[in-house]
Amino acid sequence: MTTTLDRIAPFKNEAIKAFTDPADAAAMEAALKEVKAGFGRFYPLVIGGERIETQKRIRSINPAAPSEIVGEVASASATDAQRAIDAAQRAFESWRAVPARERAEFLFKAASLIRERRFLYDALLVYEVGKSWPEADADVAEAIDFLEFYAREILRYAQPQPITPMAGEENELVYIPLGVGVVIPPWNFAAAIAIGMTSAAIVAGNTVVLKPSSDSAVTAAWFVDLMHEIGLPPGVLNFLPGSGSEIGDLIVAHPKVRFVSFTGSKEVGLHINELAAKPEKGQRWIKRVVAEMGGKDAIVVAADADVDAAVEGIAVSAFGFQGQKCSACSRAIIEEPIYDTFLEKLRARVAKITVGNPSERGTYMGPVVNAKALDSIERYIEIGKKEGRLIAGGKRAEGEGYFLEPTVIADVSRDAKIAQEEIFGPVLAVIKARDFEDALAIANDTEFGLTGSVYTSDEKKIERAKDAFFVGNLYFNRKSTGAMVGVHPFGGFNMSGTDSKAGGRDYLLLYLQAKSVARKI
Repeated sequence: MTTTLDRIAPFKNEAIKAFTDPADAAAMEAALKEVKAGFGRFYPLVIGGERIETQKRIRSINPAAPSEIVGEVASASATDAQRAIDAAQRAFESWRAVPARERAEFLFKAASLIRERRFLYDALLVYEVGKSWPEADADVAEAIDFLEFYAREILRYAQPQPITPMAGEENELVYIPLGVGVVIPPWNFAAAIAIGMTSAAIVAGNTVVLKPSSDSAVTAAWFVDLMHEIGLPPGVLNFLPGSGSEIGDLIVAHPKVRFVSFTGSKEVGLHINELAAKPEKGQRWIKRVVAEMGGKDAIVVAADADVDAAVEGIAVSAFGFQGQKCSACSRAIIEEPIYDTFLEKLRARVAKITVGNPSERGTYMGPVVNAKALDSIERYIEIGKKEGRLIAGGKRAEGEGYFLEPTVIADVSRDAKIAQEEIFGPVLAVIKARDFEDALAIANDTEFGLTGSVYTSDEKKIERAKDAFFVGNLYFNRKSTGAMVGVHPFGGFNMSGTDSKAGGRDYLLLYLQAKSVARKI
């Protein structure tokens, strides 16, 4: 039997632009000018399709030039939050009945429109969160991938599911949506994660209250506007930026909320998990929490490894987007025989990294996201100087914005503060291991378990690491960042979250519930 899914082209990852094509570079320059011309625009709340202005507002600033206001976004009150949840609940009653094919079509249309406006979204990410051109394009490409992938996935789940036949009965297993969900995405993948989390929930038949990070609220507003532009029914997606202290606990604890999807820090994730676990008056379900939290990711370099390749992979993993990725390498664990050679090569490689305004084409590292992050990272660097030997960076870089040099601290002990706590910035701790087993032990000596890499030419070591390196995403002889939708389902163990595997075949199950139906014949 031919199904709807059979008539759709197989999923394929969106190619990421390197901007070596002059046409791409020219288009990006034009997009940067166009987006900058729109700086200062106001973005209202969107509740039940109604656009609502508020007196209290969130200013989204350019971290490379903090005097520039990218946009102003309405800041929701507790009353607004209640209205948004009520609107989502009303919309759920009709949205849940919309056929999967029609829900998927909204995601296909959104992917197509973002693809058309790709350079504008790239430019917005450059300005709002300080991404370089290639990092911004990778973010947008991943957002397109999530839309395309999840649209196909809901069609797969909507097909007849395989079950064991039984004489005398007609049986089926169907997947139905959960209800109203709260989606709380981070700023560091302002397009990809916000769009991926939101679109997964919506295409599964749920309705969403979207509370974006204040640092990337304009990017979220663009996506909400785009979804309504293509005709998404009112109330299916409600835009509710605001302070965590004012509306955060309210929307997580609300009895009408069926699930919370969160990406961010360990501390906030644990608080959400605890709050969601306590049923409120009138609540009829155990809330589901989908959480992707922090990491203290390690790259292990064995004595038999290609040292040059390892140095390159570690430099890219540690300092791409200023180390502001939960998958970033923050610990390089090096076997003793090659330790000194590795350090010299790494020092030389890091010296080539350019730091500057990410709106300029050749910039590799831009600013960290805000002043609070800058202060926190600088404190960790000062601690690191006492815990190890500074061999690169260690101070502010030139510029008006929140710029830091790529920083490498060697001779760090496995239990040092900078080897255990997530810094979320361009700081790399280098740790010496006696041998490969010691290196794996150091790698696992953390409360996190998100990503990790191993550089080795020894097949036995590869097999050993497959078994012993306890992370959700493990790579060999390549960087620890850059998971691709459908290729590397993403999510980690322990304090890194609920192993949600975004971009994988299990992910939509987190937004669905299974119903078995039997009929005697």
